[in-house]
Amino acid sequence: MAVEASSSDLVQVVALLAAGVVAVPIFKRMGLGSILGYLAAGVVIGPFGLRVFSESEAILHVAELGVVMFLFIIGLEMQPSRLWGLRREIFGLGALQVGVCAVLLTAVGVAGGFPISQSFVAGAGFVLTSTAIVMQLLEERGEIAEPKGQRIVSVLLLEDLAIVPLLALIAFLAPGGADTSLTERLTEVGIGLAAIVGLVLAGRYLLNPFFRILADARAREVMTAAALLVVLGSALAMQLSGLSMAMGAFLAGVLLSESTFRHQLEADIEPFRGILLGLFFLAVGMSLDLHVVVANWRLIAIYVVAYMVMKALGIYIVARVLKTGHREALQRAVFMAQGGEFAFVLYSAAAAVGIIDNQANATLTAIVIISMVLTPLAIIALRYLTPRDEQSLDGVDVADGLTGSVLIIGFGRFGQIASQPLLLRGIDVSIIDNDVEMIQAAADFGFKVYYGDGTRLDILRAAGAGRTRAVLICVDKPDVAVRIAQLIKAEFPLLTVLARAFDRGTALQLIRAGVDFQLRETFESALVFGGSALESLGVDPEDVAEVIEDVRRRDTARFETQLAEGVRAGQRFLRGNIGTPIPTPLTQPRRTGQALNEETAGVLHKSEPAD
Repeated sequence: MAVEASSSDLVQVVALLAAGVVAVPIFKRMGLGSILGYLAAGVVIGPFGLRVFSESEAILHVAELGVVMFLFIIGLEMQPSRLWGLRREIFGLGALQVGVCAVLLTAVGVAGGFPISQSFVAGAGFVLTSTAIVMQLLEERGEIAEPKGQRIVSVLLLEDLAIVPLLALIAFLAPGGADTSLTERLTEVGIGLAAIVGLVLAGRYLLNPFFRILADARAREVMTAAALLVVLGSALAMQLSGLSMAMGAFLAGVLLSESTFRHQLEADIEPFRGILLGLFFLAVGMSLDLHVVVANWRLIAIYVVAYMVMKALGIYIVARVLKTGHREALQRAVFMAQGGEFAFVLYSAAAAVGIIDNQANATLTAIVIISMVLTPLAIIALRYLTPRDEQSLDGVDVADGLTGSVLIIGFGRFGQIASQPLLLRGIDVSIIDNDVEMIQAAADFGFKVYYGDGTRLDILRAAGAGRTRAVLICVDKPDVAVRIAQLIKAEFPLLTVLARAFDRGTALQLIRAGVDFQLRETFESALVFGGSALESLGVDPEDVAEVIEDVRRRDTARFETQLAEGVRAGQRFLRGNIGTPIPTPLTQPRRTGQALNEETAGVLHKSEPAD
């Protein structure tokens, strides 16, 4: 029997892993994102699909640790000073958004004919956005550290804090809930505050010495166990005090964000975070009760649309009132229009005290899950329906009638350095770029940069490409650099063109496009770096110069071979670190071989040519 149970558990583990491994790449290839892939996979293997699992709730409880660890990682990236800097967004923007959306969603329930207490519970649960989904979306888009991403994070933090007063309100609204004394409510609030203060003190005075002692033991597995202990212990402390586990993990991360062990902790937690967060989305998909959806599909469809639209409207209104731009407000509204995982906690608590029955709990849970499923699709729709941001050209001059002797296209970090020798020599230089913010910033440092897209022939003519002595292509995107080179050489074949190459492949394309000179952006700096490394190891500077020159010769020979035979040719000119022999040197040795023992002397004597 034990063997059969173990085999059944193993089948479920394999099914979980297989579902994620198969679904996520397919959905990402379709452009639908990893979250939707996990949710769909959960539905397929859940109680209402292939029935590999019958109790999704147990998996959901374990998988919530993925959200906990995700918030710990986010906390590690957010120093206390940054968190303090967001206090207005957290308690201003966050509180206002939660309040407005709660009122609007409660009104939706009342308009549907439900009692105000049930309407409030249903709406308040939907107000709590899915931290896991929004954070994952922000991470995939690389927007967590951006100002608009930080504002969304601030609202999510406030919603995590709001779970405490919302649970207290549910206890008050419950039949007989008014009998709860003020003292008991104040005690619950006091316990929550004490837990936060205790965690802050422990993090400030105990965590660093604790990890320092463990680091001295030089046991990697113990450090990993300690990292998990800190995350899960903080989450447990917050949960026992009535706060959310995610809040505890986030605070622990913030407190360790300035620790010398920060990067080690992040590396230890990351694998667990990724697996458990994927497991969380799978469990959410499994939790969707398709029987309830089929039986109440009209009601569910109406309230999914009504809740998402009203919540998005509330978020958009709050954002615009606080002077947020239309595009950012619209994006925030779509990102946060869904319900979240904390709604399950709130609805379960309401069902336990009799505010809603089990049927209503299942229906509301289905509404939240479907809204979570629809969010990635809504974001894809938003991407196609909204036009790209138009850059404001206020205070920026467009390239027209430029007469410089040299035209520089692209004025990033590479173009700025490349311009210095020309300017110091007194050469008249014209500069164009299509990044308005960079143009404005360059003006503060004494540079006149004109707005212009180097891939357009009319802009090149307006920038004086037909009159200049040389064009320097300094853009950072390889395909753009090649396109500009091809365009210039086709229209101005006698013009000298020098180009920045991103890598070896780009350099080969630029040569074929006809540029007069190309330079891989890291080649020279890497040679200097390697030469300095040799000197630091005690190698004579003259020998270092010889070695660097040998590298140049080998690279040139390899490059010429690749031009003739393709990018994979010329491997014989590379020196590897696994003992691969190089057939012949590119240059004759400056000194003849000398034997250091009798055996090598015999070998050298045999290899000498006969007289």
